[in-house]
Formats: sequence, C-alpha cells, structure tokens
Amino acid sequence: MNCLRRDLILCFLLIMFLLAVHNHATIVESPTPQPQPSGGFPMYGATPGSLQPQECGRRCTTRCSKTAFKKPCMFFCQKCCAKCLCVPPGTYGNKQFCPCYNNWKTKRGGPKCP
Repeated sequence: MNCLRRDLILCFLLIMFLLAVHNHATIVESPTPQPQPSGGFPMYGATPGSLQPQECGRRCTTRCSKTAFKKPCMFFCQKCCAKCLCVPPGTYGNKQFCPCYNNWKTKRGGPKCP
C-alpha cells in the first residue's frame, strides 16, 4: 500500500513538473523604438540624456500643465527628469521618446513618471 502511495505521489510530482516546464514563458526583448519626429513637438529634451538638470523644471511645467494633480505630477516628473535627463514632449503620452522615463515603474508595476 505504501509503495502505491509513493508511486502516485511521484507520478503527481512528475506531471506537475512537466506542466510547469511546458507552461514556462520565454521572455523576448523587443528593440526599443527610436524617437521619430512628430508634428508640432520639439525634439530637444525628448531624447535620453539631452537635457541639463536645470532644464527639468521648465519641461515638467509644460508636461504637467493640463493635469488636475499638478503637485504630484511636478514632483514625479522632476524626479524622473533628474534620473533620465529627458521629458517626453506634450502633456500626455509620447513616452516612447524617453525609454528611461517610460520604463521606470512603481513597486506595484505602474508607471512612476507622468
């Protein structure tokens, strides 16, 4: 009886292992999209490392100009700009122009930068 129980447990563990191996997803990194000039947005300061730290305030003021949450937007935008030295053009979106700004996430996995 113990032998049968042991064999069943081993069989169960083997099946679980095979399922885990079969369902294991491979991570494939896609190339980072390159910034493309878009209509109406200046490219200066929208590529990684193209800003000086003292320029962050002006760029973040523009970035956060249309939000109802200006204080947190400015705080996180300036924090992100200081790290990445770029701010995406416009008031929303366009984060593909600044991969560092786009890829910095909170502990919960949400975007850190506005």
